[in-house]
Order: sequence, then C-alpha cells, then structure tokens
Amino acid sequence: MAPRVLVIGEILVEIMATTRGHGFAGPIDLRGPYPSGAPAIFADQLARQGIATAMVSAVGDDDFGRLNLARLRAAGVDVTAVQIHPTATTGTAFVRYRPEGGRDFVFHLADAACGRIEPAAASAAEVARATHLHVMGSALGAPRLAQMILEAARHIHAAGGTVSFDPNLRPEMLDAAGHARLAGVLELTALLLPSEGEALALVPGAPDEDAAIAALTRRGIEVVLKRGRDGATWFGGDRRIEQPGFAVHEIDPTGAGDTFGATFLAGWITGADPAASLRAACAAGALCVMAAGPMEGASDPARIRAFLAEREAC
Repeated sequence: MAPRVLVIGEILVEIMATTRGHGFAGPIDLRGPYPSGAPAIFADQLARQGIATAMVSAVGDDDFGRLNLARLRAAGVDVTAVQIHPTATTGTAFVRYRPEGGRDFVFHLADAACGRIEPAAASAAEVARATHLHVMGSALGAPRLAQMILEAARHIHAAGGTVSFDPNLRPEMLDAAGHARLAGVLELTALLLPSEGEALALVPGAPDEDAAIAALTRRGIEVVLKRGRDGATWFGGDRRIEQPGFAVHEIDPTGAGDTFGATFLAGWITGADPAASLRAACAAGALCVMAAGPMEGASDPARIRAFLAEREAC
C-alpha cells in the first residue's frame, strides 16, 4: 500500500516586521500575509516530495484562509477535510526578529478557526485512509486539536500505521495537561524529530540530552536531532549518523525545521537510506531559510538534488 500521511493542526498566516527590534510595542512596518502554521508548512513540503498528504484543520471564510488553501492545493495537499468556519477568522502570527537573534511572536490561535475545529465525517474519513500520522507539538496546545490528534494517533497505530512527532515545544505546553498530551503521543511514536533540548524535556529524570536520546532509542524510537545551521544527527538503535549543515545566506529561518522534517519523513516512509534522507533534509532546510516567508523556500526533489550537486561540485 502506498503511504498516505495525515497532518492535523493549525493553519495560519504570518505577518513579519520589516525591521529588527523587540516586540510590537509601537507602530512598525509589516510585510505579509504569508501562508504558515507549522503543520501546514510540513504538509506543503511533504506533498512536494511526491507523498500523498492530507490535512485536517480549519480556516476562516476570509482571504487569509483562501490564501492558505490555494497554497496547499498547489503543492498537492488534499484539503478536503479542512473546515471553513462560518464566524471565526483564520489564525495569525506576527513575528519580529531581535537584533541579537531570536524572535518575538504574537499568536492568534486559540480563538481562531483552527482552535474551534469540530469532529466531522471528512476528518474521520481521512483518519481511516491514513497509513501515517505526523504530529506537530504546536497543535497540542489547542484542546480540540489535541483531542483529535490523540484519537487519530491511537486509531492509525492500532491499524498498523506509524506516527512521527516533532515536539515543537512552547512554554504553554509544559503544564501538567501538556505533559500528558506529549506523553500520549510519544507512546505511539516511531520517528521523533526534536530540536536541541527537546529530547531532555520529553524524558523526565534524564541527566542530559545524550541520556534522553539513548532512553528513547531503547524504546524503539528513531530520533533525528535537529541542530539548525549545524545540521542534524540520526539515532537508530546503536547507530548514529551525523550530517553537517550547509552554509547559506539566511534571510528567514521560520519553517526550516518543519521543511527539514517533512523531507526526512518522505525518505523514511519510503524506506530510503537514513544518511541520504538526512542529507536531503538538511539541504531542504538550507533552501528554506534563503527566502522570506515560512513556505516561500519550499523545495521539490529536483531542486534539492540540484542544490546538493552544486555543493558537491564546489
């Protein structure tokens, strides 16, 4: 059976400050809207790799929602199960880069359309068709989305499917309820895609990240540690593969981790060699940061191959 991946989570637009600074305490120039939302970025990139991909979410009956749906359809994502909320607006994220690095965000999610999603026949049908579920931790912060994700993960796992998980941890997720949701997903996870520091947060009592990753691999979980511009490391059983990052001119790092994860999953789910998948994923992440907007640096396999061939020729 050909793989079919389901992604459940937020769809939003991103609006970016054009100048570096701290927060949004006064009037500043803004640029956007850009299609965004970690699960949507992931689905967009995964579909571009030729993997059948569907998304369950909700958007408002507004231009922001239509912008996102047009973008996902163009990439090949099945958006049949994306609900159009009659009154709530599409989610938004305002982002500003700090002079010393890092970013300040203002999110409108919990009361946006994606936070008011309802169970529906189309959503249930997508769960029944899926062979794999990808979970973005950001979506677990919205109670309705979290419930749908946990139910879908249990169903797909019980039917013989697989689950991948990018923790994408946010401070508001680390209360008792958030930890319970994270643990519920982790219990069913076959492939974990944490950023640095996140594995330690998922393994209470582990003295350091290496110990946390070792504990996870002993549970049979493959771990791909994302290290940003420094590359990534794959851990599987007693094996370990290092992939350095690619030096590029960074314009906007938002979405690079999601783009990396989708590209790696495309290889993982089709049985590709992990070293090749890791290299392609790092290339996709590098291509992503070279454009302003979280989906604007998306890449298909041909673009990734061309990037790698150019690097090898240098």
